[in-house]
Amino acid sequence: MRISSLPTLIFCLPFSHRKAYHCSLLTLAPYHRSFIMSTYRDISQPDLQDYYDSVPPAHGLSGNHTPSQSPLASPMGNPAAGGSTTALNAPYTDAPRKQHFGDRRGEFQPTNDAWMEKAPIKSKKTRYFVIGGLVLAILVVVGVVLGVVLSRKNSSSKSSSTSSSVVNQTDPNDPSTFQKDSRLKQSFYGIAYTPAGSQYPACGNSLDDVITDIQLLSQLTTRIRLYGADCNQSALVLEAIKQTKVNMSVVIANYPIATDDGAAYERQALVIEDTINTYGADNIIGVTVGNEFILDYLDDNDATDPNSDVGNTGAEILLAFINDTKTMLSNMSVSLPVGNADAGSYFNDLVLEDVDYGMANVHPWFANVSVDDAAAWTWLFFQDNDVELAESLSNNPSMSIAETGWPTNSTDAGNETNGPSNATEANLQTFLDTFVCQANANGTEYYFFEAFDEVWKLEEFGGVEGYWGLFYSNKTLKDITIPDCS
Repeated sequence: MRISSLPTLIFCLPFSHRKAYHCSLLTLAPYHRSFIMSTYRDISQPDLQDYYDSVPPAHGLSGNHTPSQSPLASPMGNPAAGGSTTALNAPYTDAPRKQHFGDRRGEFQPTNDAWMEKAPIKSKKTRYFVIGGLVLAILVVVGVVLGVVLSRKNSSSKSSSTSSSVVNQTDPNDPSTFQKDSRLKQSFYGIAYTPAGSQYPACGNSLDDVITDIQLLSQLTTRIRLYGADCNQSALVLEAIKQTKVNMSVVIANYPIATDDGAAYERQALVIEDTINTYGADNIIGVTVGNEFILDYLDDNDATDPNSDVGNTGAEILLAFINDTKTMLSNMSVSLPVGNADAGSYFNDLVLEDVDYGMANVHPWFANVSVDDAAAWTWLFFQDNDVELAESLSNNPSMSIAETGWPTNSTDAGNETNGPSNATEANLQTFLDTFVCQANANGTEYYFFEAFDEVWKLEEFGGVEGYWGLFYSNKTLKDITIPDCS
């Protein structure tokens, strides 16, 4: 869609930087649309654009080019050397902001607490009044026995949910000595990842947990993408890469919102600046500014066209953040591509013309597509809505799929199915088998959504929101087989 006129807007912010698939195993060179369409000519699936137009969109985060053409295509081989960990302790003093999370499509509330992870229940102290020494002695003995049993059970429960038991290390003091899991294959182009406990302002993440995550994810991919910089997650990830000595590159991110006068953007920009100063840019392959920013802005203003006057007004706000990030990196003498992520059919042309890369959230689940057709649909949708748009722009930004995946459960029966297919681990397996290796073969850049199930999403949103991980929230692999694309 093209605009005929632009609104006049002056925007000022007080920035203060320190100066397809399912096509058997034929040679999947770049897909040919004629082949895909003939193979799937009987498919009649709704367009994701229609879904976006009719359903309240997300309220938070969260040409067919070859990898060599993209600034996100070349993983950096060596972890950053040296540097202190001062970036891990950056302060946060601003007011709470909207949480960031993965691709949501609708408002869901939890209706079944059975899916919520809960801490072990602690027994209450009870005072027993007994008469007679014999009765008292018996109760003491019973109490001691029960106490030991409950203590062991409680300890075992806590141990089973800790990350340290998930990855074995030859030297417990050296995270780089972890033992590989034969079930994990380095088959994914990239994976979407948010460290647990990275929701501002609570910030309950930890370096130990992130180290375990990187040990696991490095066995699946050489690239991960983050959604924001709050709670020092960028620094935690880079420190974990340094300590584990794995081959891992990161797309770091700033998740701004339009309604806080730049507070969230500025807070994260300062942290990103400190992180790069501390760790350098060797393991960073891009800085993404905004995730579904235009989609959220349109929703907040009762609009649907990303290139309408409303969409362009939102774009001007976002462009101020993007260009400030470019200035920050330039002032630091750091050369990194700057990009933007949004819903697959909600890119604003003005934004995409000003970035080095675009990342599109493309979810067959939310388009009510059958899992058997999901891989082909994902590729076609991405080509039609994102790659072709980028090729029509003068700067021709590289494009990748920021999110795609399949949920495995739901907190309520109403969201267990998208119509033709259910949210199950078996269906996640189908999507893995028909998408991952095929996308690798034809040069599609994607970040599989997502690394781990996220408990906070279950508690806050319900539905399928917390069940997109390859791993459960306790970091154990789901009942799936990782494709071997070797």
